[in-house]
Amino acid sequence: MPKAIAKTTVADKDIQIVIAGAGGFIGGNLAAYFKAKGFRRIRAVDKKPLRDWYQRTPGVECLRLDLSQEANCKRAVEGATEIYQLAADMGGMGFIERFRIECLRSVLINTHMIESAWKAGCERYFYSSSACVYNTDLQKDPDVRALKESDAYPAMAERGYGWEKLISEMFCQEYRAERGMKTFIARFHNVYGPWGTWTGGREKAPAAISRKVIEAVDTKSGRIRIWGDGTQTRSYMYIDDCVKGIDRITHTDALIATPINLGTSELISVNDLVTMVEGIAGVKLRRTYEMDAPRGVAGRNSDNTFIRKMLGWEPDTPLRVGMKKTYDWIKSQNELKKAGHKTVD
Repeated sequence: MPKAIAKTTVADKDIQIVIAGAGGFIGGNLAAYFKAKGFRRIRAVDKKPLRDWYQRTPGVECLRLDLSQEANCKRAVEGATEIYQLAADMGGMGFIERFRIECLRSVLINTHMIESAWKAGCERYFYSSSACVYNTDLQKDPDVRALKESDAYPAMAERGYGWEKLISEMFCQEYRAERGMKTFIARFHNVYGPWGTWTGGREKAPAAISRKVIEAVDTKSGRIRIWGDGTQTRSYMYIDDCVKGIDRITHTDALIATPINLGTSELISVNDLVTMVEGIAGVKLRRTYEMDAPRGVAGRNSDNTFIRKMLGWEPDTPLRVGMKKTYDWIKSQNELKKAGHKTVD
């Protein structure tokens, strides 16, 4: 094994794993991932009613708890060896630009969860941060240079959501420094895939564009509305890469209390993403640009130098492959919805 690649530990399959935010997209996929790996004691926690969880994996303990309340956090982490903290009030750009207070209030969840985890004797604590922590002054051009981990400082995070994530990263670092707790921090870059939000206002660009194309085909409108001028650029990470990365990061001791990018470096504009989805659907649509809609920073991409050095791996699902799977899944959900059945949304 090359010296630059850090050693990854192997977890006992009988440990108690707790996944906070397990009723959501990433948390639900993470529960399924660990169950498929043979872990026998998984506790999934979310504040949504169980019927509204995106996924429920057989054999996983499911608890409905609002983790913004400290007493619920204490209950959630009882006996936990590993905790994966993904609970947050968030969504795509339309949500995080319009509801900054709700995003900021997620700091209550992170404050109570990490304190409860420490008191419970948790051995490994994973925190899901975001690329929204990065200095917005570095993201004013669609032809953006890839952001490396040190680019979060000097701090100028996205208002609301980005600042909440940055201060919560600091909690993880200080609990390590003062109390010796093993914390792990991954900065997610735009996760997408099946079992994700695809309608209702919280969806991200890959799902929103897929849904709009599907609706255009259904209604034969021949047109699609695009937020902004379509030049905004991003990288998008497929969900299978995300959960694999969470596992690897959390079991690499060289990454304790060290923020690390978790995303692809395949940069694409919104216009080109629309073209990709049109190709998957076999259509060509007229485009209308909504210049007053939320659009976020002009460009953002992940510099994967550090994750390649530490893990000898990086998220590598080609966007075209992941988008085909995502489009097909959203199309199936849309068919169910039209037939009056319950869907993930």
